Amino acid sequence: MTVKDDRQEFEARKERMSLALGQDKDIFVQARDTILALDKYDYPYLWSWMGVPIIQFPADIMATQEVVWKTRPDVIIETGVARGGSMIFMASLLAAMGNEKAKVIGVDIDIRAHNRDSIETHPLAKWITLIEGGSVDDETLAKVRAEIPEGAKVMVILDSDHSHKHVLAECRAYGPMVTEGCYLVVADTAVGYLPEGLSLANRSRAWTKGDEPLAALTDYLKEETAFEVDPVLNGKLVLSSSPNGYCVRKPSAA
Repeated sequence: MTVKDDRQEFEARKERMSLALGQDKDIFVQARDTILALDKYDYPYLWSWMGVPIIQFPADIMATQEVVWKTRPDVIIETGVARGGSMIFMASLLAAMGNEKAKVIGVDIDIRAHNRDSIETHPLAKWITLIEGGSVDDETLAKVRAEIPEGAKVMVILDSDHSHKHVLAECRAYGPMVTEGCYLVVADTAVGYLPEGLSLANRSRAWTKGDEPLAALTDYLKEETAFEVDPVLNGKLVLSSSPNGYCVRKPSAA
């Protein structure tokens, strides 16, 4: 018995449904309200990756995995180290893909000793480089650039100070490091979709509409046309902290 190879049809349907989902405003509002309801239980704080707290929504973990597998970056830069689970997560992807020269660069103004210990004693530590310092300080940026080999494919995730001013500065500093076909991910854009006057609790500070990552990314995309929001990937990010935060660098014009 011959079974039809339907892989292309399956992927095509996934794309159609993702695009359709991205246009469903009612479901997006329902998802936003669910995120607000889950916030009192510290929902994104309940997850770990290979033993280390990751502090992300499962949907964002899956989306990042899809991006890394599709684009195969040699270097992933993330601002905001927190407890280190995201570093371990991305290192595990690079290790699974067999790129022995690949690395995750974690940048944070304050890498606490216990979090550094969780990262540097982990079996995947050899894929991770930690840089302590302000993410947009000249000295820090010089250290980051020095860690990027010539010709490397680079992906960037911005997940540190979520104020509009800081995120926009990070976009301007790290956006040029992203290589064609790779992604710039601005985390926690969900704050920009909250109703006026509401913010997520249990954060280092309360970010409100306008002074948050989505507003910063929107302004950055107005001045930098090299990036575009991925409509398929973002279309399915409904239970997510970073809807419309996944941007791909377009190929240069010939």
